[in-house]
Amino acid sequence: MCATGRGRTPAVLPPDVRVLVVNAGSSSLKLALLDARSDEPVASRELGESEDLASAVGEFGDVDAVGHRIVHGGERFRGPVVVDDEVRAALDELTVLAPLHQPPALAALDRVTGLLPGVPQVACFDTAFHATLPDAAAVYALPAQWRDDYGIRRFGFHGLSHAYVARRVPELLGRGTDELRVVSCHLGAGASLCAIAGGASVDTTMGFTPLEGLVMATRSGNVDPGLLLWLIEHRGLDAAVVSDALEHASGLAGLAGTADMREVLEREAAGDAGAALAVGVYLHRLRAAIAAMATACGGLDAVAFTAGVGERAPAIRARTADGLGFLGVTIDAGRNEQAQPDAVVSPDGAAVATLVIRAREDLEIARGVRAALAR
Repeated sequence: MCATGRGRTPAVLPPDVRVLVVNAGSSSLKLALLDARSDEPVASRELGESEDLASAVGEFGDVDAVGHRIVHGGERFRGPVVVDDEVRAALDELTVLAPLHQPPALAALDRVTGLLPGVPQVACFDTAFHATLPDAAAVYALPAQWRDDYGIRRFGFHGLSHAYVARRVPELLGRGTDELRVVSCHLGAGASLCAIAGGASVDTTMGFTPLEGLVMATRSGNVDPGLLLWLIEHRGLDAAVVSDALEHASGLAGLAGTADMREVLEREAAGDAGAALAVGVYLHRLRAAIAAMATACGGLDAVAFTAGVGERAPAIRARTADGLGFLGVTIDAGRNEQAQPDAVVSPDGAAVATLVIRAREDLEIARGVRAALAR
């Protein structure tokens, strides 16, 4: 069932296309094989730097198409696209916008293409879901020349995760997509919110880079740009030093000395002042951002928690909701403590539904692959 020729689309698609999903990180590579008849992977592997990709791919058997998570699609790529030579060159050009994340994803794309010649490779973008942002949400108040010459705008990230939430919440609530105003909370090592109205992204917390927005595991989130200029101009810090600190030594790690939310909560319970401060700052920013996303939606029907912290930290969910009662957000303590994704954890009849949803970028990528090939 394999297609022939790089970037070509088969004339007739079988209904059970086997999609290999490739998700490349800085030091690991996640592989999952999905078919159209099951939401669960039929096989999966996570490879470290020294493990052999060729043998892992060989273990999966027949593969009809490959979907790659690519962090940045710029303004050009607003949906999944079959990779041909022109697209591959364009993805290289976008590396300047995501110098930490794009190279490993493109390296994985090239390696898998070489291992599976003739199998269509499809790029699925973390920025694409946010292509629907209105100008009011996407444009920075910067000089027009900067915006025009350098393509500066708010792109947003975690779009594959937020897109899955946008589809899953209506399914779980038994309501139409068009009628729902949802705030999707992707809370993991990286964290972002998305305001979803009628199934489309209308605002998000990350911007030109994944540094903007919430407090994260090691990233700072929002910081006064004047502070950064002050550090460079008046304290002599090199721009590279500032950049590294914002990416790798800030967030929970900077406040509590650990990037692991589980450890932060344990230390807070034991009376650690730094951990208490970290949780306080984290929740303050998170609640404020949820309220802002609700404003962007014009109201609020549902809040969905997803990713590592969102799925596995009931205390964070409960304490987030405690500060949002004025928006109608409430949580049932028993449901919240026992929740396994996918579940509703708000009381029956709550004005705003609160849900825990398993992060499924893999499923969203497979869906994007089939859509791109069908076109």
